[in-house]
Amino acid sequence: MEHLTKETFLNKVFNYEVNKEWKFEGELPCLIDFYADWCQPCKMVAPILEELSKEYSGKINIYKIDTEAEVELAGAFGIRSIPSLLFVPMNGQPQMAMGALPKDTLKKAIEDVLLKN
Repeated sequence: MEHLTKETFLNKVFNYEVNKEWKFEGELPCLIDFYADWCQPCKMVAPILEELSKEYSGKINIYKIDTEAEVELAGAFGIRSIPSLLFVPMNGQPQMAMGALPKDTLKKAIEDVLLKN
């Protein structure tokens, strides 16, 4: 699982400095975990996301963004609570889910939002 900085986010997800409208830059649909090290629910989600990144390897990318280190990115998406999970399909608008979701819920969202063509 890759940790994104603003620079890698602009290249791999959405270059909001160039585009006003949403335009996905990635090659695979992705799930982005907005987290912080001090956040207990984030620690519960982390191993689940690790498992999912292996299970869906080659189908989706899972990224993590540390909201403490990347304040601007968190602000760009209006992140108020963490964990916040951003599901980014190849086409269409991204969808945000809040909170520490169980694995089966995350899998269903991956299938429904990211892998449905």
